[in-house]
Amino acid sequence: MDRLDGLSSRNRATKELLRILALLTASLIIALNIKSFVRTGGLFPGGVNGLTLLIQRAAQRYMNVSIPFTAVNTALNAIPIYIGFRYIGKKFTAYSCLVIAVTNILTDLIPGFAVTSDPLLISVFGGLINAVAMSVCLKAGATTGGTDFIGIFLSERSGRDSFNVILGINACILTAAGFMFGWDKALYSIIFQFVSTQVLHVTYRNYQQETLLIVTEHPDEICAAISDRAGHGATVLHGEGAYGGEPRCLVYSVIARSDHAAVIRSVRVIDPKAFTNVMPTDELLGRFYSRPHD
Repeated sequence: MDRLDGLSSRNRATKELLRILALLTASLIIALNIKSFVRTGGLFPGGVNGLTLLIQRAAQRYMNVSIPFTAVNTALNAIPIYIGFRYIGKKFTAYSCLVIAVTNILTDLIPGFAVTSDPLLISVFGGLINAVAMSVCLKAGATTGGTDFIGIFLSERSGRDSFNVILGINACILTAAGFMFGWDKALYSIIFQFVSTQVLHVTYRNYQQETLLIVTEHPDEICAAISDRAGHGATVLHGEGAYGGEPRCLVYSVIARSDHAAVIRSVRVIDPKAFTNVMPTDELLGRFYSRPHD
């Protein structure tokens, strides 16, 4: 028993170490993206980072004052961090604070450099890199802070993907940027944000759901597999095949898209002859289990 406890402790420690390394890597990517693509293109990436850059540039242009990125970003993250600790999860928010702190420090320390001067390439690839870094953070059990906390909070309350709400908030920031610094920068920033949001939808699917309709001869085993893999229940409907009149069972369930691969793999193992129809779920009303953030 002591040996098993020791192995379990080492596994947990290894998992936490890998988690921290993933978050530090994501922080470095975000900082490099800001100091290369974002700074070179004069873009405003949206969220708290975008608002921080807007305040920095406004202070520099209108007051000739240079404000550190860390000071502004930390102040703006205060309320979102409170929302995280209060409503999302303490450990999740603590790791998110690590990402925010490391990103802020690296953004102030890393010298600026240009990868390309083409504004369209900057907008597209900058947005893609930003989405990849955000996805790494979310999959490692943290966020990049700011409006991400708000998006997660709204997603968990509504049961729907609310990252488009973030896009709406960012539109307000970009409108202000357009009035102060020119509409070309604001429009390229919209491209940056659109690419980032769409790539994030592809790489991170925890707040997207899909409906499963499974015709099978082993409904009890498949219901148990869905419960085990996805943490969701299922409904069994009894009917008959229209062609031969044989009795058939239809298993109906809604799962998160992130659980798709594990559930479908289990269904194929239990019943290789099962007929499975997978449909996207745009809106879900009622109780839907979501794994809590630690």
